[in-house]
Amino acid sequence: MLVKPFQGVRPPREFVEEVASRPYDVLSSEEAREEARGNEKSLYHIIKPEIDFPPGKDEHDPDVYDKARENFRMFQENGWLVQDEREIYYLYAQTRNGKTQYGWVVGVHVEEYMSGKVKKHELTRHDKEEDRMKHVRVTNANVEPVFFAYRYNEALDEIAREVTAREPEYDFVSADGVGHHLWLVSHDEEIQRVTRAFAAIPELYIADGHHRTAAAALVGAEKARNNPHHVGNEEYNYFMAVCFPDNQLTIIDYNRVLKDLNGMTPDEFIQKLERDFVVKPTGSELQRPTGRHNFSIYLDGRAFSLTLKPGLYEDDNPINRLDVTIASNLILDELLDIKDLRSDRRVDFVGGIRGLGALEERVDSGEMALALALYPVSMEQLIEIADTGNIMPPKTTWFEPKLRSGLVIHKLV
Repeated sequence: MLVKPFQGVRPPREFVEEVASRPYDVLSSEEAREEARGNEKSLYHIIKPEIDFPPGKDEHDPDVYDKARENFRMFQENGWLVQDEREIYYLYAQTRNGKTQYGWVVGVHVEEYMSGKVKKHELTRHDKEEDRMKHVRVTNANVEPVFFAYRYNEALDEIAREVTAREPEYDFVSADGVGHHLWLVSHDEEIQRVTRAFAAIPELYIADGHHRTAAAALVGAEKARNNPHHVGNEEYNYFMAVCFPDNQLTIIDYNRVLKDLNGMTPDEFIQKLERDFVVKPTGSELQRPTGRHNFSIYLDGRAFSLTLKPGLYEDDNPINRLDVTIASNLILDELLDIKDLRSDRRVDFVGGIRGLGALEERVDSGEMALALALYPVSMEQLIEIADTGNIMPPKTTWFEPKLRSGLVIHKLV
């Protein structure tokens, strides 16, 4: 894998907690406006610049992209973001619930994505790609990182142990209780070792940020095509990624709520489920699924455990044996007539970070008729699917914790 160090643009230590933010795509414009209230240094002014306009402003308006460029320039002029003097790597750690994961912040060569060595497991939408491409073009930077995984590498693990024995550059806890720690990897010998270690890694896997990855790579390739003096060593040939070893990452559940039961009563729906599942009542509270091919549902103030009967999926197919595929085929499609998860407004998706109570609330409020809780996908399954060139169904994986944006930015010039 071809990677390089880069001159990161980042906040001085005294500003980091004010600048750092959640990723642009995990909150609405109004939520970003509220989080940034009274904080002129918040990165939301760059990654969600519609907050600097009156409420209701279309986030895709050309004025909004121009505001992102203006704010990025202003942050640098004010000294809230400062570029490092030389090319270095960064080691970024996150601590949640007593567990810490360590990711390398590197520049990944655009061709590694174009050639398929950076492997994906989700489809991307052109409109979302184009939105992020516009943001990269106007700022001339990868303002937010993408989240990659790699198979455990002993050499990188050894370097990480040495680096983390030093004092971190940043060390703070965000409002959601996640600890964020960043080290500068600036010793020449360490930089060379990191580069060599990545050169021995055959592939990287997109964990989170498929649209940002596509946009970053496509803009880099676009700049190469449009530069008559292109030689191949320009900064735009690389995009910023944070790369974690697979054995440190956790995927949590990604659940579904359904607006109606397709004309059935709750009891009729339960009866239909018994064709393919062993159905057991579990009381009045939704329970977590106990393992693969076990599901939990909540409707009409009642909770049930569903265990798939044998022989109802293709065990030799990595997509068909996913619980999300099984639920989509046997429950959403066959019973509820939901054919397309991307477009059907009768289904919505709830990340497991919100807890099972959030599912119950949406049913109890009358907004939804059914909650469906799924057992989370494993990293082994994600890697198998990416390696075999398959694509997961929509809204299958939810990684937690999310990367904090604004700790390091990569300029393309």
